[in-house]
Amino acid sequence: MSQQNREQWGTRTGFLLAAIGSAIGLGNIWRFPYVAYDNGGGAFLIPYLVALLTAGIPMLILEYAIGHRFRASPPAAFRRLSRPAEALGWWQVGICFVISVYYAVIVAWAIRYAGFSITQAWGEDTEAFLFGDFLQVAEAPGAIGGYNAGVAVPLIAVWAVVLVVLALGVRRGIEWANRIFIPLLTVLFLILVVQSLFLDGALAGLNAFFEPDWSAITDGSVWVAAYGQIFFSLSVGFGIMITYASYLRRKSDLTGSALVAGFANSSFELLAGIGVFATLGFMAAAAGVPISEVATDGLGLAFVAFPQIINNIPFAPGLFGLLFFVSLVIAGLTSLVSIVEVVISSVRDRTGLGRMPAVLIVGGLIAVVSIVVFPTDQGLYLLDAADHFINQYGIALAGLVIVVVVAWALRRLPMLRQHAESTSTVPLRVWWAIALGVITPVVLGWMMWDSLQAEFAQNYEDYPTWFLNSAGWGVAIGVIVIAVLVSLIPWKRRAGDADDSNVTVAAVDDSGKGQ
Repeated sequence: MSQQNREQWGTRTGFLLAAIGSAIGLGNIWRFPYVAYDNGGGAFLIPYLVALLTAGIPMLILEYAIGHRFRASPPAAFRRLSRPAEALGWWQVGICFVISVYYAVIVAWAIRYAGFSITQAWGEDTEAFLFGDFLQVAEAPGAIGGYNAGVAVPLIAVWAVVLVVLALGVRRGIEWANRIFIPLLTVLFLILVVQSLFLDGALAGLNAFFEPDWSAITDGSVWVAAYGQIFFSLSVGFGIMITYASYLRRKSDLTGSALVAGFANSSFELLAGIGVFATLGFMAAAAGVPISEVATDGLGLAFVAFPQIINNIPFAPGLFGLLFFVSLVIAGLTSLVSIVEVVISSVRDRTGLGRMPAVLIVGGLIAVVSIVVFPTDQGLYLLDAADHFINQYGIALAGLVIVVVVAWALRRLPMLRQHAESTSTVPLRVWWAIALGVITPVVLGWMMWDSLQAEFAQNYEDYPTWFLNSAGWGVAIGVIVIAVLVSLIPWKRRAGDADDSNVTVAAVDDSGKGQ
């Protein structure tokens, strides 16, 4: 796929909605509220805002600048930045492949739960229903012993929607899907939040969420949590924003777009926090227990706690449940589309395949792996291990390595800053270089060190070592090894392709000529 024939967004609004749709995912709804509550409540918003301005938005601008400057997917873009850096792009592709195969199954669960919510089919013991009746999880990690059609059918539907959207292309598929999904998600979630505010105990929940614990400001772990939340919630480190920015027109406001996308994502997280904790306040009041005993995150919040809450809502419980789980489905779909697009775009740049063949072959392969592996009695264990290790030692580590390589090894920040400023309304000035060259590497490096200490002190979730070595460490390390091997395969020049050597030379020239 040559630079000259590269697809483009129809409008800047379409790009922004797609970028926001990628950033707003399941983690915004089920991760941020608990992280904020557990790290100082209202006081957490201060380090969170600092992290957004000193790491989140600078990283967004960096990925926008790389994608837009070289107009290519991550492997090709990094290759044009410096040939040895191509492996960084394939690392991101591998991360997206792994995440997409298990992320889709969570969306499939949400589809089923949207139906369950109408009649509260999960009964009184929502935890037993999730792990036993619905997922049919085996007692311990081991060999696959059963296949769950109740999960497989909605999972096939998820992949059908995703592949159709991707097959329609950037403008007619991804852009138009986000033009529909993001406004719909906003409206549905606003209705959900308003409904939650009228529940008994909602005020107590909001007080627990917003009441500041100012002592937390001096706790280093709180700042690490803030940077971690920003990093994971903005879709940086995946290569998504490099890919999406490569479809922008030549004259595009990169810095302004990053500010809009960053603050839109954070606004939705705050809205999610209000809705979730107003609802948890109701749950605590109904059970006669403190908020701390019902506050949770992740799968436990979405598929155990919320069904319990829905069981006790006095008015329109089916509607409340439907709004919540449909919101999860939409948030998941927009993120999943962006994750798979990274893999498809990278393969297209590498092989010259058209969009339809690439979607059928590459997207079809991802879908088959997802459908074969995760609707099984081992699916939850595999999902949990892969998600933990690919997040901690895939996304975060890749982000750290990319920042260090671009800022210090290649010293390309001045060139990328000049490119971003040449098309943007907001100047970056020296703060951008300081944020990426100093603050972000230090924080991500500390996160890695802290995480590794905990990892070696005790097995994650007390899983057997053999299981973690295969489904956890094996996946994270395997992605890196494969990325390096793929980057060593010689590229075959095709007619109409950009000359990589010329692009690289142009990249070194900071004069901005030829932009």
